[in-house]
Amino acid sequence: MHRFANPARFVRLARPLTAWFGWGGMLLVAIALTGGLVLTPPDYLQGDTVRIIYIHVPSAWLGMAGWAGIAVASFMQLVWRHPLAYVAARATAAPGAVYAAICLITGSIWGRPTWGTWWEWDGRLTSMLILFFLYLAYIALAQAAGREEGGQKIAAIFGLVGAVNLPIIHYSVLWWRTLHQGESIGLTGSTIDNRILWPIPIAVVGFSLIFVSVVLMRMRAMLADAKVEARLKRLATA
Repeated sequence: MHRFANPARFVRLARPLTAWFGWGGMLLVAIALTGGLVLTPPDYLQGDTVRIIYIHVPSAWLGMAGWAGIAVASFMQLVWRHPLAYVAARATAAPGAVYAAICLITGSIWGRPTWGTWWEWDGRLTSMLILFFLYLAYIALAQAAGREEGGQKIAAIFGLVGAVNLPIIHYSVLWWRTLHQGESIGLTGSTIDNRILWPIPIAVVGFSLIFVSVVLMRMRAMLADAKVEARLKRLATA
C-alpha cells in the first residue's frame, strides 16, 4: 500500500486508469439505461415511474460509498500519514456530494407520483439529506484548511465522525416507521422482478467506474496544482 502512496508513482498509474474507468463506466451506464428505459417492462403498480430506479439506486449507493471513502482516507491520514490520503479524501467529496444530490432529487421525483408528495421528513430521506450537508461542510472545511497540517487533521476527524451517519441511513427503514420502502436488494436476494432488476447491477458498476474516474482525475489535478505551487515558491526564494 505504501508504494502506491508515492505521488509520482500514483500519477503514472492513475493516468491510464482514469480513461479506462471513465469510458468503461459510460459504456456500462449506456447499456443499463438502454435496457432500463427500453427493454424492461413497466412495474405492475408504479408503471413507467419505476424506471428512475436505474439512476436513483446507483446514486444512493455512491453517495454513501463516497463518504465511506472519505472516512477510510481520513483514517489513513491520521494513523499512517499517507501522502495521498488527504488528497484522496478531498477529491472524493465533490463527486460524492453530486451523487447524494442526484439521489435526493430522483427520490423526490419518484416520490411525487408514488407517495403523493415531493418530500417527507422520513428517516431515510432525512438522514440522506444530512449526508449531503455533511459533504458540503467537509468541502468547506477542507477548502479553509488549505495546506495547513492542523486544518487537515480537523478535516480528517470530521470525515471519520461523519461516517456515523452511514449506518443510520442504512438501517433507518428498520429502526423507524418510515414512508420509504424497506430494502429491495440484499445479499440474500431481491424482491424486485428479475425482468426489472437486471440493469441495476450494470448501472451500479457503470456509475461506480465513472465515480472512480472523476476521483482519479481530481487527485491528479490537485497534485499538479501542488507541484506548480511548490515550484513557484522555489522560484520566489531563489
